[in-house]
Parts: sequence; structure tokens; C-alpha cells
Amino acid sequence: MKKTFSYLVIAILNLHAFGQSFKVPQVKTVAFKKDSFNIISYGAKADGIALNTVFINKAIDECNKKGGGVVVIPTGLWITGPLVLKSNVNLHLQRNAVLQFTTDLAQYKLVESNWEGYPSARNQSPISATNATNIAITGYGIIDGNGDAWRMVKKDKLTSTQWKNKLASGGVEEKGTWYPSQSSLKGSKTENPGVLLNGKILNDYQEIKDFLRPNLVVLTLCDRVLLEGVTFQNSAAWCLHPLMSTNLIVRNISVKNPWYAQNGDGIDVESCSNIIIENSVFDVGDDGICIKSGRDAEGRKRAMPTKDIIVRNCTVYHAHGGFVIGSEMSGGANNISVSNCSFIGTDIGLRFKTTRGRGGIVENIFVDGITMKDIAGEAILFDMYYAAKDPIPLAGEQRTAPVVEFKPVNETTPQFRNFFIKNIVCTGADKAIFIRGLPEMNIHAISLDNVIISSDKGIDISEAFDVTLKNVKVYPTNKSAIVDVLNSYNIIFNKLSTVENPQSFIRIGGDRSKNIQWIKSPAISSDEKAVFEFGATQKALIIHP
Repeated sequence: MKKTFSYLVIAILNLHAFGQSFKVPQVKTVAFKKDSFNIISYGAKADGIALNTVFINKAIDECNKKGGGVVVIPTGLWITGPLVLKSNVNLHLQRNAVLQFTTDLAQYKLVESNWEGYPSARNQSPISATNATNIAITGYGIIDGNGDAWRMVKKDKLTSTQWKNKLASGGVEEKGTWYPSQSSLKGSKTENPGVLLNGKILNDYQEIKDFLRPNLVVLTLCDRVLLEGVTFQNSAAWCLHPLMSTNLIVRNISVKNPWYAQNGDGIDVESCSNIIIENSVFDVGDDGICIKSGRDAEGRKRAMPTKDIIVRNCTVYHAHGGFVIGSEMSGGANNISVSNCSFIGTDIGLRFKTTRGRGGIVENIFVDGITMKDIAGEAILFDMYYAAKDPIPLAGEQRTAPVVEFKPVNETTPQFRNFFIKNIVCTGADKAIFIRGLPEMNIHAISLDNVIISSDKGIDISEAFDVTLKNVKVYPTNKSAIVDVLNSYNIIFNKLSTVENPQSFIRIGGDRSKNIQWIKSPAISSDEKAVFEFGATQKALIIHP
């Protein structure tokens, strides 16, 4: 464990070579004529019974044809089927207006759409827009997707009373899972349900129509969009899904789904650019704020990265991840800033996930000022072995460890690089920091600065290089090892603070581990405080008092 700064200088230079500053996007805003179109004038009734689909769409059409304006949803309970937004229309919900989408699934026709990065047959979304410019959903009301009519749910995710009521409502139960219909059950057993590839067409999926749940709001190839003030809730699948769109502002909204809502994401920004998401609250059943850009070969063929995004002043309560990138990121993601957000009770805090086969490059991600509390899993996670499972499994389920083997590097190999994360505070997590790359494509150029985490376990780093942790404080209750490093190199721990008298400060494994720098961190006075295993030697660790 010889003192030397030669490797340290090389590591810092390598890290800086990937660095660049966040480029602030110039997001274009919406503007509307003052003309208003009240849906009551077109025959709509707020009696909680009448189906108002025709009347509301007629108001939207006329507003569009007359050059735009505001379509007003007054106070009251309005039942409707799918609505289609058009250019220059602001759909405005007055205070205490509830736009409730019907549970009559026959009102939603199968359409060509997109699901998790693949062209797919899906039921028409409750609200959609395609190739629209200058559109908005604003106001103070609630948009409810009636997702319980669509979603399957496992028995062990409900109380006994909830499960009893679910069975009494109709539908089909099989092996501890409730399905809303036989069509939904059949879809759950279908390989690649809904995917419109290899000659498949819409009619091929009519028998499993109920399984192909719609996202609540889908905005495809739209430009200049505003979502402001409204509560979006109870979606059948993802709640908000801007797709291949530009100049989107999401401001002061609330997104709510039951915690058990399968695929119940808050917002999934996919292959979009020039985005601001601010001052909003998410409490959902899957990832909270999520960045995507297509899946595997289809995403690489689309070749539209999600980029130039600002996320700020948001709160995420229940979610699989607070801020998330992936796993469908095959088109790449870059130039993204996340600042001044709180994650309270999410499964994972900052969650960056991918897997072999995706391809795509995620880079130039800037995170500053995140407060976390009661995180069930990792506070900060990078994982290139995403297995499409809940990050915090129910009792009895286990995460499977990857089989470590090298694969050829080609267009299917994903990359994570150039992340700058600073000013993080977390009280309560299962693990503080988890970084797991691929043997053939290590995660690299990661900077963590001024991070304080109280957790059960410490830091895991495997298959990574050029990772710097500066002024990081981790306080794990499990003192077996504060830091685990496996087959990684150019890893710098500069001024690490931790608990007293752990069994070991650092455990280094693998014959590919080297140049692990321990700078002004807790004194390692004997070899008992540094453990070497699985082919690693003492030469891998360089200590600087």
C-alpha cells in the first residue's frame, strides 16, 4: 500500500476528460386566444351518468377550427370516453371539476401506439394528441383514468377486505391474481402482447384487448405543451407519456396512483427534448419521474435521445424510483439537470438502470440538492443488470445475482458515463450507494460530492472506473464493510467519513481491481481494516493519509 499520486493524477484527468457543463435549454412556451368554449354549450351534463365524449370532443374540434382558445370543463363530475386534443387548444378544468373516464372498456378502441419502446396495439388513451402544436391541460380540477377497471392486481398487495371486494366486483382470479376479464387474463399469458412487429396487426390482438391498458395522457410528436395545476390520477398504466415531443412544461401538477398499480408510473418522458418539470408532486405505483428513449433495436432505429431537460423543486412519495433513467434508453439520454427535489418513502432514490441488448448512451447528467427519507432500497443506484422486477420484492422473493462474463461490445451494449451528483442528504436507506456495470462496458466518469447517507449497508462498486467520491459521509448500521469494490479501477475516496470501528473500511475483490485511492479518509492502520479477496492484492489499494 505504497503512497503515490501518479495514478491519482491520471484518474482525475480521465474523469475531467468526460466532463462538461449543463447547457440550459430554451423552452418555448404556449399562448392561446382568450375565446372560451364551455362544454355545457355543446350538450355536456355533469350528472355523473351521462357519457360526454361526443360533446367534449366537439368543443375541442370547434375551438381548433376557430383558431384556438380555452375549452372549459366547469365544476362538476363529467363522465367521458377518450378525448383528442388539437392544436391551439387549452383544456381547462375549473376548481372542483372532475373529468372521470368511463369504465366501459368498449369505448376505447384499439389503436397503433407505443409501449415500453415498441410499436404496439393499445387501447386508445383517455387523453391523446398527435402532431399537435400549442396545446395545454390546465386548471385546478382532477383527471381520473379509472385505472382499477383495467389493472390486474396480486392478492398479497391488498388487504383481506380489499381482496374480498375485488373478487365481488367481477372479473377473474387465477393463482392469487385478479384480472378484470377473461380477455385480460388471456393477454397475461400471451408472448409479447400487443407488439406490432413481424407482421402483426391490430386485429391480431382483439381477443386480448382488455389487457392492453392505455396510458392516461399520451402526447406524440407534439410541440409547445403545457401541463399545469391539474391532478392526474388513477391511470390504467403510465400516467403521463410525452413521446417524441418538444418544448414541454410540466408545472404545479399532482400525479397520484395506488401504490400497487402495476406499471403505474408518474411521468415517462420518452425521446423528447426541451423539457421543464417543476414544482410538482408524484405519489405512484411505479417510477415517479422517468426518462426513456425507446427499447433495443427499435429504440436505436428511432435514434431520438431524450435531452435538454430540467427537473426541479419536485416531491416524490411512493414510487419505485424518485428520479429514474431507463431501462428503455436505447436512443440515449443527455444534458439533464435534476435539482432541489425530495424523495420520501420511494423504493430507490436516484435510479439509473439498463441491461445488455439496450444499447444507447446515457451521459452528462447533473444532480444537485436532493433530500431523501425512508428509502426502502438504495439511495443512489446505477445498475446495468436490470431484470424488470420490482426493486423491493415482496417477502420470499430474492434478487438474482448476475453471472459475470464478458460479452462482445457492439451497438447493443449500453453505456453510463459522465454523471455529476452533489449535495445529497438521505436518512434511512437499505444501501447508500450501488454502482454495477458490465465487465465489457464499465460504468465510468461518475462524481459524487458532498453526500450524506444514513443506511443499513454502505457502498458497493463493481465493474466501474473513474469514480470519485469526495466529502461523502456514509453511516451504515451494518459495520461488516463500509465499502466493497469489485473489479474496478481509478476509484477515489477523498475525505470519506463513516462510523467508528467497522470490521473493515474497504473490501477489494477481483484481479482487475487496481488504483483504489484512499485519501484523507479514516486511517487504515492495519491490514485487518482492508480486506483483499477473489484475486485482488494489496497493490490495488493506495493510501494517502
